[in-house]
Amino acid sequence: MADFGEILKNIGEFGLFQQITLIALCLPNLLQSFFMASFVFIESDPERHCNRDWILRADSNLTTDEQLNLTLPREDDGTFSKCQMFVPVNGSIGSIREYGLNETTGCKNGWVYSNMLYEATIVTDFDLVCDRANFMELIQAMFMVGIIFGSLIFGPFAESFGRKRSTQISAVLLFIFVGAAALCPNVYLYVVCQFFVGAATGGYRINCVVLSTEWIGGSKRSWGACVGQLFAAMGQCILAGVIYVIRHWRLAQLITAANFAVVVIYIWFIPESARWLLSRGRTEEAKQLIIKAAAINKRTVSDSLLEKIAIKEPENKGGIKTMFRSPQLTRYFFLIAWGWICHCCYIFSCRISFLSDLGCCCMYRLFAGVVSNIC
Repeated sequence: MADFGEILKNIGEFGLFQQITLIALCLPNLLQSFFMASFVFIESDPERHCNRDWILRADSNLTTDEQLNLTLPREDDGTFSKCQMFVPVNGSIGSIREYGLNETTGCKNGWVYSNMLYEATIVTDFDLVCDRANFMELIQAMFMVGIIFGSLIFGPFAESFGRKRSTQISAVLLFIFVGAAALCPNVYLYVVCQFFVGAATGGYRINCVVLSTEWIGGSKRSWGACVGQLFAAMGQCILAGVIYVIRHWRLAQLITAANFAVVVIYIWFIPESARWLLSRGRTEEAKQLIIKAAAINKRTVSDSLLEKIAIKEPENKGGIKTMFRSPQLTRYFFLIAWGWICHCCYIFSCRISFLSDLGCCCMYRLFAGVVSNIC
């Protein structure tokens, strides 16, 4: 029986075949950085005040400063309030100037945004300010919960149905929900889309590394794993330039989805892991891929070596089916539930700060545990 490491030494531990596979799988990490770091862009909060169009019915010739003075109360620091306005009245402009307005209320007719760095963000499109500002924290929390959920589900899924299938499904989900997020008419659908984007992101980033490194020999495997992170870092640098050129969040989302359409097309031609095929008893399929990899690397595989290829009992027989019979399942879901409850407390301005910190620790420990089990 030939060990798979011996096979890789014969066909090339890091030849042209492995290099193409690695780059093809890690290239989407350039785009995934847009999801991880774009919150700075799509959640930008510009200057704003309550809509004051009602005062123009009394006098359409009022200047901007006069409109602000007549319709908005001032904060303690002397600036105009961003979330309060005087209750509109039907009196003449003369009486309003003479007696002024004292009764305040929340912004009734939306907000007017000014000094905007971007053409549009989710803050301006969905009015996520004042009483609705908590939605921004909720969106980020749902994205992170999605990453944890995807890491927990797609890892065992890849063990049962293959690394290739798991990366394909993750890429398709990213294409669908990134595009859907750009077309969301309200913030509630956007939150749902962000959860699925996070789940697909978590699933893809784990399995693309697993699939690529299982084709790389031991001497280059750690370097190959770092390439995925290098592409992610490069993606964050590219994001800065994209944001400088594209100032509308919906357009940026659509362009990202269009790029993922290319990924969805070529991801079907990525080879499955021969190591996984051997662990599942699919020896003939593994042999065909090994011969193909050797040909691309301009190597030859001897018939004697191919005859020695046999089924090797996997060290970890886990999978999506066995996961639901695992005694660790209760522990995993307890950590997820606890982390989610603590983050909700944080989102809604709960003062019990140690719960929020403990929730973060639980979720990061869960993520690290899932990754270590997969690797």
